[in-house]
Amino acid sequence: MRFHGTDAYVATDELTHAVNAAVTLERPLLVKGEPGTGKTELARQVARALGLPLLEWHVKSTTKAQQGLYEYDAVSRLRDSQLGDPRVSDVANYIRKGMLWRAFEAGGKVVLLIDEIDKADIEFPNDLLQELDRMEFHVHETGQTVRARHRPVVIITSNNEKELPDAFLRRCFFHYIRFPDMATLRKIVEVHHPGIREALLTTALTQFFELREAPGLKKKPSTSEVLDWLKLILAEDLSPEDLRRDGKSLLPRLHGALLKTEQDVHLLERLAFMARAGR
Repeated sequence: MRFHGTDAYVATDELTHAVNAAVTLERPLLVKGEPGTGKTELARQVARALGLPLLEWHVKSTTKAQQGLYEYDAVSRLRDSQLGDPRVSDVANYIRKGMLWRAFEAGGKVVLLIDEIDKADIEFPNDLLQELDRMEFHVHETGQTVRARHRPVVIITSNNEKELPDAFLRRCFFHYIRFPDMATLRKIVEVHHPGIREALLTTALTQFFELREAPGLKKKPSTSEVLDWLKLILAEDLSPEDLRRDGKSLLPRLHGALLKTEQDVHLLERLAFMARAGR
């Protein structure tokens, strides 16, 4: 099984090498990068390219590692026992399988996405060390051991919101998705907006990169945001001339698709004022 990207996802050589190395080594692929650089979509496209089912586990701040294995619903069992439900005699009726269990028991190889692992408590990665390493875990309530029938392709994403434990990092193959350069971003745009006019694309991307490079931005616009911006530009049927700024503002047209904090909007307004005052 080799990943070479797809017609809907532009992958750099470094990224395809990372995916294939993780598959060969049978280790989780830990993918970091700015929000909006396609980390989550990578898992979907790897599953598509390899012809494998995809299981997605989206981590939240309240997520515990145990939930990825299974959860025992003791409250429902107690309620059913009070109602005389015969199901209470079998504890297995109150075991809810998590994503790891589902991946382990699958009839064939699957891709398992553990999305935004850095959102959870710092102990979350450590609590999954043995399960991801040995590809098995024990169910205490039933006494059974669940082992992976086929080792899944595990892709883990992180937005770098917090440091991950060294012991966890040692068990992963790591790749950082750098923000695409102009040439790569053009290819990405062509996938999502085929046939966009060259002059319009050049003007828009030039403004976009100038915006990203503005000093002091709290949140730089991402790949997904420039795609949304271009979608609006095309919907409004704007021309390259429409996008050109008059010098009174550094804010591009429809900047609400790119800038997501009032601090960044005010920053660019101040920079424009200082530029005018210095003339």
